[in-house]
Amino acid sequence: MSVRKEFLGRGWAFPFRFDPAGGGVAVSEYEENIRQNISIILATRPGERQMLPEFGCRIHELLFAANTRSTSHVASRHVNDALSRWERRIEVMQVNSAPNESGAIRVEVVYKIISTGAVERMEHVVSAAPR
Repeated sequence: MSVRKEFLGRGWAFPFRFDPAGGGVAVSEYEENIRQNISIILATRPGERQMLPEFGCRIHELLFAANTRSTSHVASRHVNDALSRWERRIEVMQVNSAPNESGAIRVEVVYKIISTGAVERMEHVVSAAPR
């Protein structure tokens, strides 16, 4: 039995590129489209989009923050807030973050695709100043 997933969405692939097979603009579909949209949200600083200035994630405010447990908790909160607001196809179940020795904060997002109930994981790394 084939599962139809058109309702999950489709859009231009990120990063933007051309499809070598067809010569047109490459697209992403379904679960991959959701993953790419999450990446776009987390990589966009509020104020970067002129027509949608509130779009994005405040995690970039932590770029030069101390690499501590407290900073990683703030990062988790920023990620949760941004995804809850801007990606309506998912339910954020958990955001785990922790500082590491390389001066970055690793953020793992566990989310459920609302329409299918599928649970997915995604990792995002944010640079931070060393302790």
